[in-house]
Amino acid sequence: MTGVKTANMPGARRLRLGLVLFSALLLVIAGRLVWVQVIEGPAIAAEGLTKRTTTQVLPATRGEILDANGIVLARSVLNYEIVADPSISAKADSFDIHQPDNSARHVTAEEGIKELSGILGMEASMVKAALTGPGRFAYVARSIAPEVEERVMNLGFPGISSQAVQKRVYPLGAVGGNVVGYVNDQMHGAGGAEQTLDDELTGTPGSRRFEMGADGVLIPQAPIDLSKPADGKNVRLTIDSNLQFQAQNAISASVAQLHAEWGSIIVVESKTGKIRAMADTTPMDPNNPGASKPEDRGIRSITAALEPGSTEKAVTAAGALEQNKVQPLTQLVVPPVLSIDGQGIHDSFDHGTLHMTFAGVLGYSLNTGSVMAGSELTRQERYDWLTKFGVGHQTGIQLPGESGGILATPDKWDGRQQYTVLFGQGVAQTPLQTAMIYQSIANGGVRLKPQIVEPAAAADGKSAPQADTGTRVVSPETDQKLKDILESVVTAGEVQDVKVPGYRVGGKTGTAETAATDGSGLHGYTASFVGMAPMEDPKYVALVLVQHPQGNIYGISQAPVFNSVMAATLNAYNVAPSTTAPVKLAQKY
Repeated sequence: MTGVKTANMPGARRLRLGLVLFSALLLVIAGRLVWVQVIEGPAIAAEGLTKRTTTQVLPATRGEILDANGIVLARSVLNYEIVADPSISAKADSFDIHQPDNSARHVTAEEGIKELSGILGMEASMVKAALTGPGRFAYVARSIAPEVEERVMNLGFPGISSQAVQKRVYPLGAVGGNVVGYVNDQMHGAGGAEQTLDDELTGTPGSRRFEMGADGVLIPQAPIDLSKPADGKNVRLTIDSNLQFQAQNAISASVAQLHAEWGSIIVVESKTGKIRAMADTTPMDPNNPGASKPEDRGIRSITAALEPGSTEKAVTAAGALEQNKVQPLTQLVVPPVLSIDGQGIHDSFDHGTLHMTFAGVLGYSLNTGSVMAGSELTRQERYDWLTKFGVGHQTGIQLPGESGGILATPDKWDGRQQYTVLFGQGVAQTPLQTAMIYQSIANGGVRLKPQIVEPAAAADGKSAPQADTGTRVVSPETDQKLKDILESVVTAGEVQDVKVPGYRVGGKTGTAETAATDGSGLHGYTASFVGMAPMEDPKYVALVLVQHPQGNIYGISQAPVFNSVMAATLNAYNVAPSTTAPVKLAQKY
């Protein structure tokens, strides 16, 4: 008995040792399972989810740009490109198409290609070639509408995905193209209102996150995390596209007739400062900005700083009238050549001694008479009056590239410039700055900031936006005297061909020699006319300017262009015809 017991002892120990080892192994396995499932599990699951998750950017639609009447000038079209990874799609033998009721329909790859080609409206052979070609990327279809893209993605063909593409479209093309502007490849504004209003027009992109298996198929029933994009805001400009079209045609015809380099027309609503037309003769089509030269993609009405010439005499007149140095019918004996401080001031035509009223000095655009009246102002006062009317400073219009012009301080004026600034030489300004001088006069002596963007309504949809109250430049009494003088320029002065049937009109011509770009001296002229109507209560100001017209500069008139544009403007905005007699101040005595 003792022998048997002794013989069984090693086996028992081995059994016990085995049980211990097995138990230890189970504990290790259990510990590992706890470690993997409880401690490392979430991290591993998260890593797997990350590998399976695909994030697709959903671009925000850029806001529309509209004209004053709600006509679309710029809009974005959102399309999709359908792309494939042939390393996945070419290996697909069959797959499941998941139905809205969570059921699945199993189809072969050939059947799937047939359904996909039907959705895309393409030949099945073309679709198959894209899905089974070499490489990791292939375009299947481009410019696909959003509703078609949704059907393609719901089909779930292995390796198929989509990417959104936004395209900017300008329905009116070159009509107002320079003002509207254009976008770059990243869909950000690169010119015009597109550039200055980029923050408002640009929305916030969204995203779509979903799980996709290794075979490139969307995992059914897996949650889709959708963050919708916030589209950009629509913006309404003050431009009237119909009036803009007429203005562009009118100035283009004038430039062609005069063989000029370029021209500009600006129409301003005098009581609000709203720009109703801003037309250059080098219009850019925003649909293809690369077709225009870089210098033609800007807006010359706000970028070109030119000597204004005699249109500046209105500023001299305003200062002299306001400071009671002259009155409209003040009598002046004007010599053939005015000698002052060693300077000889000439007029554009030869004449003997003239007996002119101050109204006649502007009516016949006499440099001599303007200096006689303006020299009653000190240097500082002359400078102050120019700055009061906005000369030398940007207007602040919401468009890119605006020049502030050139106006030296009085201490920098030489012996001649102190007088030439009185008739628009020795100072440079943009066509818009000149137009806004006359807006101030048309608006009873109150200067406004030019508006190219219609103010947005308040959040409650009821409150009217706060209007610009402007800055008073001259008293109402002085302003009326100045308007009478400008009307007399047309009724009794040198530009009696300025006529808008049914309306009282006033305005002033401007002619200035221009310097050559190479510094070699004077080169050509800038010719302009700026006027307003109806004079009993001017509603609109229009400026017409041509650069370097050919021929006898003093035989050139901008009256026909002004007449047609002003008539179109008054008609477009239903301005009632004048019912009072025009002012006709004596020009001579």
